Amino acid sequence: MGTRKIELLAPARDLGCGLAAIQHGADAVYIGGPQFGARAAAANSLQDLEKLVTAAHQFRVKVYVAMNTVFDDRELDQAVNLAWQLYGIGIDALIIQDMGLLECDLPPIPLHASTQVNNRTPPKVAFLEKVGFQQVVLARELSLAEIREIRAATSVSLEFFVHGALCVSYSGQCYISQVMAGRSANRGECAQFCRHRYTLRDDHGTVLARDRYLLSLKDLDLSASLSDLIAAGIDSFKIEGRLKDQNYVKNVTAYYRRALDEIIDRDEGLTRASSGRCSFSFVPDPARSFSRGHTDYFLQKKRNRPGAIDSPKSLGMELGRVIVAERQYFTLATGETVGNGDGLCFFDLAGNLTGMKVNRVADGRIYPKDAVIPPPGTTVYRNADTAFARLLAASELCRTLALQLDLREAVDGLLLHIIDEDGVTSETRLKVEKETARQPGSAALQAARQLKKSGGTIFAVEGVTADLSAEAFFPAAAYNELRRRALAHHEGVRLSSYPRQHVELQVSDVPWPETEVSYLDNIANRKAEDFYRRHGVREIDSATLRAEMVAGCALMTTRYCIKAQLGICPKEKKRSGGEPVMPLTLSDNTGDYDLEFDCRRCGMIVRKSIKRI
Repeated sequence: MGTRKIELLAPARDLGCGLAAIQHGADAVYIGGPQFGARAAAANSLQDLEKLVTAAHQFRVKVYVAMNTVFDDRELDQAVNLAWQLYGIGIDALIIQDMGLLECDLPPIPLHASTQVNNRTPPKVAFLEKVGFQQVVLARELSLAEIREIRAATSVSLEFFVHGALCVSYSGQCYISQVMAGRSANRGECAQFCRHRYTLRDDHGTVLARDRYLLSLKDLDLSASLSDLIAAGIDSFKIEGRLKDQNYVKNVTAYYRRALDEIIDRDEGLTRASSGRCSFSFVPDPARSFSRGHTDYFLQKKRNRPGAIDSPKSLGMELGRVIVAERQYFTLATGETVGNGDGLCFFDLAGNLTGMKVNRVADGRIYPKDAVIPPPGTTVYRNADTAFARLLAASELCRTLALQLDLREAVDGLLLHIIDEDGVTSETRLKVEKETARQPGSAALQAARQLKKSGGTIFAVEGVTADLSAEAFFPAAAYNELRRRALAHHEGVRLSSYPRQHVELQVSDVPWPETEVSYLDNIANRKAEDFYRRHGVREIDSATLRAEMVAGCALMTTRYCIKAQLGICPKEKKRSGGEPVMPLTLSDNTGDYDLEFDCRRCGMIVRKSIKRI
C-alpha cells in the first residue's frame, strides 16, 4: 500500500511570508495571485510568485495560488489567462470556487476545491472528485465522524483547517456583507459583520445580551487532535492566515511542523510531503502570536461554545492576576517574564478590552505607559511579546537538505559526486593540478573538513568520502571552489528534476447531487450556468442567483448557535425564568437581524429582520 504523505499547508500574505513558511517547515504554501483571491488585500505579482516557486521547489514544497472568488462574464477570460500564466511559472495547483472555470480552456494544472465551495457532505465531495478536483478543502465546522463519512465515500485528497481565524458562517454561504454593504465575501471583500457588537432581544423585547460580539468566534486550534484527523482521513493540514505577518507564519508553521513530525516519525505508514529538516532557535508557541483564544470548534463535540463574544481582538497569552495595583505600577502573579515594550491587555469593570504598553519593568513591578493600571484580581494578557518577536525576526535559514558527498581524483583534477536525501545526484569537475603532499595521507582529511562547510546554503553535508591517493595534495582553495560550484550545480539539478503534476481536465456529465441551484451555489457567469446544466440541473432561475434579489435570503448559515453560546439552549439546560420568546433578534448600527434555529441539526440562520424593534 505504501506510505501516506501528510502535508502541512501554510499561508503567505506575500513573498516574504511564503519564504518564511518554507524555511519553517511547510510542505506547501498557499498564496494570492495578482487578482481573484478571496483576500483582496493579499495580492502578489507573477514575479514574486515565480521567486517563491523556485525557493519552494528546492525542498519539494508545493505552491498553491488562491483564485477562489466568483467571476462575472467579463472577468472569466481574464481568470483563464491568469491560470495559464500561473501554470507557466510553475504553480502546483489552483484553489478555485467558481465552477465556470471547469467549462473553460484551463492548463493541465491540478485544481483544489476551495472551502468557499461549501464542502461538507459525502455526496458533494464525491461529486467534486468525479468532475476533476485533486484536493478538496473541507468545511471547518465538520466533526471527526463527518470527516470519516466523507473519507469512506471518496478517495480525493482531503484538506482541513487546523489553526487560525474562523468564519462564523459556512464558507461561501455568508451574504451579509454583500447584501448590507455591497461588498461580497465571495469576491474577497468581506466587511466582517461577524466582528460587530450586537444586542440580542427576544420577541417581547427582553434584552438577553447587550453590546457584545455575539457572532465573533475564537481562533481554531486543533493541535491536540492531529492524530485523530490523520486517522479520520485528512491529508493536508491547513493553517489560516493570508493576512498575517511573517512572525505569525514562522511561529505557527514551526509549531505544527514539530507536532506533525512527532506523529510521522513514530508511524512507518506516514511520511512528510516535502524534503528537508528544520532546526529552530526558538520554542514555537501559538499563544505568543495573534490569538482570540482557542477552540476546537465542533470537531469533538456537537454543541460547543466557541464564541469570543467579549472582544474580537487578540488577547494573546494569559499572564496571570494582578496582586498589587499602585498609581504608577502593578505586580502580577505569573511565571512569565514581562519585558519593556510588551503589549498587555485586560477587561475593565465595564467589560471593555483595555490595552497598555509596558514602559519598564523593575523588581517585578510593571510600569505601563500612560499609567493604565488594572485593579487587583484582574486577569492580564500579553498580546505583544517583544522578546519572542525578536527571536522570530532573527529566525531565517532553518531548513536544510541532507547530502552525501563522494570525492575522487580525476585525470585533470577533482570530481565531486553528490546524492541528496531524495536520491537526486549530480557531478561536478574542477580542473586543478595535483601536488605532492608533504604529509602523505592527509589529503582526505583536509578535503572532508573543507567540503563539510555548507553554511549559508540550503544543504547540510552529512557525510564525505574521499578517495585520494596518499601522496596527493590539493590546496584548500580548490576544495572550497569545488564545493561552491557543486552545491550551486546541485540546486539547478534539483529544480530541473522537480516532479511536477500535470492533470488534464476531463469533461463529464456526472449528476449534480441536488435538483436545483440558487444563490447558495454562487453562480455569477454563463459558464457556471453551463456547468450545472451539463451536470443535470434542468432549470436555472436568474432571479434567485443573487442573494440581494431574494427576499428573506439567508445572510449567514452557521453551525454556531447563539443560544448554546449563552447557555440558553433547551437541549443543554433550562434557563431560570423560562425560555426566551422566539424569534430572537440581533441589532447593531446596520440594522436588525432575525435568528432562525434548526435545533434538530444544531444550526442557525441569520436573516434581515422584517420588523423594527
